[in-house]
Amino acid sequence: MTQGPPQIGYDDFLKVDVRVGRIVQVDDFPKARKPAYRLRIDFGELGVKTSSAQLTRHYPPRQIADYFSEVLTLGVMLGEGDVVLVQPDRDVALGSRIL
Repeated sequence: MTQGPPQIGYDDFLKVDVRVGRIVQVDDFPKARKPAYRLRIDFGELGVKTSSAQLTRHYPPRQIADYFSEVLTLGVMLGEGDVVLVQPDRDVALGSRIL
C-alpha cells in the first residue's frame, strides 16, 4: 500500500496565514543560482511584499542572494518548469485570507 504525504489537522492548517495578493511588478533576478523572478505583490491593507519565484521547482521562502523573500508565491506544478499560479476564480479583496 502506497502512503500519501503526511496529513495535518484543520487547527494546524489555520496556523498558516495564506492570503490573496496581486503581482504588481516582476523583474529578472540574475543573482539567483537558478532562473527566478523578483516579485512585488500587493496585499491591500497588508501592504506590498516581496517574493522570489523559481518556476522550475518548488520554492520555499528564503533569502536569495541579497534579496529577502517575505512571502511564498503558490503555484501548481504541472511538469518540469511548467507552473500555473494559484488565483481566485473571481475578484476578491486583496489581503483576503484563504481558508
